[in-house]
Amino acid sequence: MNKGIKWLSVITTIGMLFVLLGGALVTKTDSGMGCGQTWPLCHGQLIPDDVPLETIIELAHRVVSGVVGLLVLALSIASWKTIGHIRETKFLSLLSFSFLMLQALIGAAAVVWGQSSFVLALHFGISLISFAAVLLLTLLIFEVDKKFDARNVIIDKKMKFHIFSLTIYTYIVVYTGALVRHTKSSLVCPDWPLCINNSPSLPGNLHEWVQMGHRAAAGIVFIWIAYITFLAIKQYKHQKVIYWGWILAFILVTLQVIAGALVVLTKLFLPLALAHAFFITLLFGLLCYFILLASRSKSM
Repeated sequence: MNKGIKWLSVITTIGMLFVLLGGALVTKTDSGMGCGQTWPLCHGQLIPDDVPLETIIELAHRVVSGVVGLLVLALSIASWKTIGHIRETKFLSLLSFSFLMLQALIGAAAVVWGQSSFVLALHFGISLISFAAVLLLTLLIFEVDKKFDARNVIIDKKMKFHIFSLTIYTYIVVYTGALVRHTKSSLVCPDWPLCINNSPSLPGNLHEWVQMGHRAAAGIVFIWIAYITFLAIKQYKHQKVIYWGWILAFILVTLQVIAGALVVLTKLFLPLALAHAFFITLLFGLLCYFILLASRSKSM
């Protein structure tokens, strides 16, 4: 395989990670209107005269997203031409670029016309799908030379059910997490794991329901991944990709839970908030890779 497409795939994957974290940074610093209500220009200018911090953050995110969008398009075309014979390539190529464009359009619409919190919460999840598609394309490119080969994995029906169901459910949980940010519910419950003074009372308003609903949903993800990891350790010792993959998934979801708790306890300390977005991005990418393996595998 040509080294150029390998480098392109790695750089694009890293770039998509920056797009996701940049979007999270824009949301967490309330910089969404840093360029006013103009798009793609900033305050009606290519380079605005007045550049406060929120303008720098929003403008940088737009520039990075634009550059990465071109990289995704280049990777999609190159993948189509070089490994288009692989079953998943064309679908992933279309998915990666189309969802990145959809994410950009939603962001532009939010700037120009405004959107409800429930629509804005879709933004991160759409970018997440584009990232996962780019990541899988990268793995396919490296798989051609057997630098990264997991084409002979055999997965039973029970594990396939868990993989597909958990991935869909995790995507819903991601949406609830984005909804927490966009409804400004992040600190409505100052304690953890329960809401106020860790008392077992029901939420008293919409913001508390959003926050505690996300915590409960995320708790189910943690328990579910812990259970699947137990199954993988018990039944897949001789299939290293599954065995170590689920151990990595458990590590990531543990870090995700810890980061989420510390975000609340430290009153939205920005590096921890970005780490929270980083870990869920990696976890979702890994779950999508499991879907790729499961779609190829013949049941035991």
